[in-house]
This record gives sequence, structure tokens and C-alpha cells, in this order.
Amino acid sequence: MKKNGIQFTKMHGIGNDFVVINGMSQRASLLSAEIAALANRHTGIGFDQLLVIEPSKKADFFCRIFNSDGSEAEQCGNGLRCVARFLHENGLVKNASFDIETKAGIFPVEIKDYDHVRVMMGVPVISEPLVQVQLNGQSNKTEISVLSIGNPHAVLKITGLQQVNTQSLASAIASQHYFPHGANVGFMEIVQKDHIRLRTIERGVGETLACGSNACAAAIAGVKNGWLAPKVQVEFSKGSLWVEWQGDGRAVYLTGPAAVVYTGEL
Repeated sequence: MKKNGIQFTKMHGIGNDFVVINGMSQRASLLSAEIAALANRHTGIGFDQLLVIEPSKKADFFCRIFNSDGSEAEQCGNGLRCVARFLHENGLVKNASFDIETKAGIFPVEIKDYDHVRVMMGVPVISEPLVQVQLNGQSNKTEISVLSIGNPHAVLKITGLQQVNTQSLASAIASQHYFPHGANVGFMEIVQKDHIRLRTIERGVGETLACGSNACAAAIAGVKNGWLAPKVQVEFSKGSLWVEWQGDGRAVYLTGPAAVVYTGEL
């Protein structure tokens, strides 16, 4: 892959990390196995998602999103903020407001500064505000919220966030019939009505330090079930995101930082 000479930028949104490639000015076609190799944190670059910027016929830019296992994802809230900063900082767009298309649709972004990048994440589709599911090996049923923000999510309200076996629970939840293609599973601990803590197991990645779309899903589930206020601080281990949702039929907004780590060449 070295002979390709692909320029990339390593970025992150409160620890959820990415490799961003400008596919408009260079050929950036990578096989799933190559992406997975690059994502390896011991022998590759290491990242949660690979983001490739391409031309769009419907928006200002198109972003392809690949998980660390090489599979393709529909959208990524933290990733879109990083792509927005990349485009703006590198002079590919002059305006502070523009649109990015993904497989899930078109997402307007607005840059106040690089610590406050706002993404309109679309109108959520709530399949089940709160439903009881039977997980393997458990005598009691577990309540989850089932929804989509362009990609599938399950949210589980819990106490004692650090004591939960997130990986085994997430696998059992994501295998439910609601999720024929898997799901991002969020474990939400409510601190108060405008503040939650969240851990996320991302489909095709595993547990990540943050997940923008799952932050939105958790806030939406909380508002829909009367647990949370319309504007919520979502706290992860490396920082916080802010989610705003005014209820049914309304778009959800995600705000947070986008950081550059380094640039390099494959």
C-alpha cells in the first residue's frame, strides 16, 4: 500500500478516532482486508472508522464510512464533525455551513469553531420507545429502546455504568430480531435530566471511547420516555457531546469538538 502514496489525516472526536482521506484529489480505493489491517492498533495506524471524502451530486461532499473490520457503515456523527473540520481547515470549503452526504442521507453541518461543530443528524425513526426482550441466560426481561438515526441503535438504561459487562449484553441485544444487520448498543446512566453518561458498543468496531449517533439515540430514548430534557450533555470517558431533540417529527442535533492528531502517508 505504500506505493499508492495516499495522504491521510488522523483525527478524533473525544477519543472516537478516524483516518480521513481526501478521495477527490487522490485514488483511495482500499479493500476490506486492507482497511482492517490499517485499523489494527498494534501493526497498523489504528482507528475506529476510515472516512473517505468523495464528490457528491446531491450535497457539497460525499463521505464513505468504513468500520475497523472493513465493513461499510451508513453514517457517523463524530466522523462527520471531523470531516467538516478537515474540509474547512484545508480550504476545500469556505463557508462555515455546508452539507455532507453519506449512505444514510444528507447532513447539514455548521462550524462555530473546531470545539463546537454542529451536525443535523436527521429525524429519528423510533421503532420501540421501550420494549422488553429476553436475553440468553437471563430469567428477567430487559427493557431497551429501538430506533434508527440512519443506522440502527439499541439503548439500555442502567445504573452502575462501570460494573456492566457491556460486550456480552451488547451481543445479546444486537442479535434480537429488531436488528437483522446488527446494532450500535448504548448503555445509559442518567445523572440528571440534562446529563447522562454513556458507553457504546459499535457495530463492526466494538466498544469505542465515544459514539455521536449513539449519543443522539440515548438522548432521544430519554426524551421519548420522559427521563430527559430536550437538551442533554452526553458524557463519555474522554469528554462530552451535546444533543438537542424537541420531540417527534423533529430533527436531532449533535454538537461537539473535532481534533487533529497528525497527518501521514500510506
